[in-house]
Amino acid sequence: MIKLRQAIVVEGRYDKNTLSQIVDAPIFETNGFGIMKDKKLLAFLRRVAQERGLVILTDSDGAGFVIRNFLKGALPKEHVLHAYIPDVYGKERRKAHGGKEGKLGVEGMSREILRKALENAGVQVEEASEPVRRITKTDLFLAGLSGGSSSSAKRKELQLDLNLPEHLGSNAFLEALNLLMSYEEFEQRYGVNHD
Repeated sequence: MIKLRQAIVVEGRYDKNTLSQIVDAPIFETNGFGIMKDKKLLAFLRRVAQERGLVILTDSDGAGFVIRNFLKGALPKEHVLHAYIPDVYGKERRKAHGGKEGKLGVEGMSREILRKALENAGVQVEEASEPVRRITKTDLFLAGLSGGSSSSAKRKELQLDLNLPEHLGSNAFLEALNLLMSYEEFEQRYGVNHD
C-alpha cells in the first residue's frame, strides 16, 4: 500500500473501491457529472487541494475528460496533479456491456497501471511515521453524531459549520473530518467521552 500526501478525486464509487486497495489516501468521488452542479463539493475539493494537494484520476473516455477539464478550470492549478490511465479496451467484470467507447475505466485497471499513473503524475509518497489517532465511527457515535435520534440534525449542523457538501456518505464524511481536524480538535469541540 502506498501512503500519499495528496488526496485523490475519481468519478465514482467503483473507482474509489479499486484505488483504496492500493493507496492510503483520502479518495473523493465526483459522482460523475454531479460535480458540475454540486457547489459545496467543489468548494470542499478546492479546500482539500489547497491544504494537502489533489490528484485528478478520471477514466480515459470522453466523459472522463469532460469531468477532468471541468475540474482543471475550477481548482487551483498549483495544487492539482493529473494522473492518466491508458486506453485499454474491454469491459469491467461487474458490467453486462462495455462503455460507449469500449474502454476500461479506473475500476478496470490493474494495480500496476494505477501505481504507474500516480507515479507519473508526481505524487508525494509519505514516509512511515508514528500512527496518528484518527476520528472513528465510534467517536462519531460517542459525540452524538450517529446512532441517536438527533444525530442527523447534529451532523448536518457540523457539515454546515465546516462548509461540507450535504450529500457526503458516512465514510466520506468521516474522511473529510480527518482531513480538516485532528482527533484532539474533534474531542475538544464535541466532548467525546470514552468512559
